[in-house]
Amino acid sequence: MQAVSVVVPVYNSETSLDELVARLDAVLKQQKLAAEVILVNDASRDGSWDKIMSLCERYAFVQGVNMMRNYGQHNALLCGIRLARNEVTITIDDDLQHPPEEIPKMLAELEQGFDVVYGTPLAERHGFLRDIASKVTKIALQDAMGAKTARRVSAFRVFRTQLRDAFATYQGPFVSIDVLLTWGSTRFSSVEVKHVERPYGVSNYTFRKLLIHAMNMVTGFSVLPLQLASLMGFAMTFFGLGVLALVFIRFAIYGHKVPGFSFLASIITIFSGAQMFAMGIMGEYLARMHFRSQERPAYTVREHVAVGSRQPQGRI
Repeated sequence: MQAVSVVVPVYNSETSLDELVARLDAVLKQQKLAAEVILVNDASRDGSWDKIMSLCERYAFVQGVNMMRNYGQHNALLCGIRLARNEVTITIDDDLQHPPEEIPKMLAELEQGFDVVYGTPLAERHGFLRDIASKVTKIALQDAMGAKTARRVSAFRVFRTQLRDAFATYQGPFVSIDVLLTWGSTRFSSVEVKHVERPYGVSNYTFRKLLIHAMNMVTGFSVLPLQLASLMGFAMTFFGLGVLALVFIRFAIYGHKVPGFSFLASIITIFSGAQMFAMGIMGEYLARMHFRSQERPAYTVREHVAVGSRQPQGRI
């Protein structure tokens, strides 16, 4: 079996990192895998970075990256993926809801000729609103990815590191690792894995953050909203023509106009609302073009620690 790189985005997870790395170490040794673990600290507000530095001193295969500020989970993942040195990359959350012991099952599926394998939870253990937001995000992701497995994606992934060549030059503040992976391959698969209760802390992904992530995916990597706006424009045009035809028919048959200010006001309101909706969608796309033109980086590294030595890094 080839060597693997495990990328972990870290945010306020000081209490779970010791157990996570210890369990990863046990699994990787059991599978006799050469490995590295890259812990990317996304500007945590607790002592996560100090914990990462201590883990780098204790484990030769662990390296830590400290971000300049909080960029978000997918941006932190992109940073770690670009630092990975082995043939296969594994991404896993820092909260231990994805058991590291499920990694061999995913690696076995990857060996069946796939390029990306997701660990799909048998049953997600989130709150009601979080589950709804997660489903909305996956619907948006299905359009952005254009892959049948979009409804089965999770933050627990195994993929061939070579795929990153497809998005090696990608820059921009809006990142979706799942969409970027589709730029390099269509051979996706998934296996069912356990999903346990979070043993430490609380989730940093709220209902609002998931919805914003879904909006970023759709408007950043898909033209579906523009297509919907166009269809709505056509629908409103045909509706308006139908109303105009009704006015002429009533005038031809009964010899008088269609009465009522309320009728005219409602028609104007419908058309105005449709126009504002379409303009809002186009505005979202223009905003993203504006951010891209600024060439803002997806992330900036403050410090990179590996094998007990500190290596300050600049902008990546």
